[in-house]
Amino acid sequence: MPFIETGFEGMKIFEPKIFEDSRGYFMETYNKRHFLKEGNIDATFVQDNRSLSHRGVVRGLHFQNGASAQAKLVTVLSGEVIDVVVDCRKKSDTYGKSFVIVLNVQNKRQLFIPRGFAHGFIVTKDNTEFSYKCDNFYDKENDRGISILDPMLDIAIPFPKDEMIISEKDANLPAFADAQDILIFL
Repeated sequence: MPFIETGFEGMKIFEPKIFEDSRGYFMETYNKRHFLKEGNIDATFVQDNRSLSHRGVVRGLHFQNGASAQAKLVTVLSGEVIDVVVDCRKKSDTYGKSFVIVLNVQNKRQLFIPRGFAHGFIVTKDNTEFSYKCDNFYDKENDRGISILDPMLDIAIPFPKDEMIISEKDANLPAFADAQDILIFL
């Protein structure tokens, strides 16, 4: 199972092996033994989430604080997203840096995001289904976020801002510099 380094400690792109024939395809999307042995990823997932969104929908950047922090394995089941993460680990060499990747049903890539990152995505095709496995349960009390449009983060998003559909909650998320007191990861 191929894992690709991203330049961010612990975050990896996973490209599953696809077995195709005249009937369609088969792929193994997660195998704890392989993830640990080949990707050095030791996560025990406890919650799976799935969303359906239309073109232009922006979700994030979200994270959970403290002991509620989550590692995630994200993938697209149909359609396409521009996936965005920001390293919020204050002691990291890539603190405050962003990573952007296109995930779609054609490339079947998955992204493993360790604890300590804010995560979000922009949907580029209608009826996109997005799935993510989490290694910690959702905790409303520790649900936080930062603005995906913060100019200080300088995230290279190849999608027109005037076509983005952002919820009221996400539109009111603080800038990264204004969120320093909420970036608490154990």
